[in-house]
Amino acid sequence: MVHKVTDLEFNDLLKSQEKIVVKYFANWCGSCRLFAPKFTKLSNKEDYRDIHFIEVNAEENPIARRFAGVSNLPYFAIINNGELVKGDTTAKEESVENMLKELIVKSIV
Repeated sequence: MVHKVTDLEFNDLLKSQEKIVVKYFANWCGSCRLFAPKFTKLSNKEDYRDIHFIEVNAEENPIARRFAGVSNLPYFAIINNGELVKGDTTAKEESVENMLKELIVKSIV
């Protein structure tokens, strides 16, 4: 399941969730809209059940955007224990899945 969050909720999530993947989007971004069903599909995979999937509107939430250094959209960030592990601009499901696998490995170490 994917949760849409605002700046108000973002910091609380950083403190309360160990593993987070964030999809930054904008309403005008066609690639962001096209990736939405893929992101939802990833969030429902058993392999990623311990990862909290969130979406943040990058235009409306500058605090969350600055946290990850968002420069282009769609932008994905993986966060482990409140720390940014990696961020990347991509529209490829394989790239996001590689980031998710990296997040799982980081949390084991």
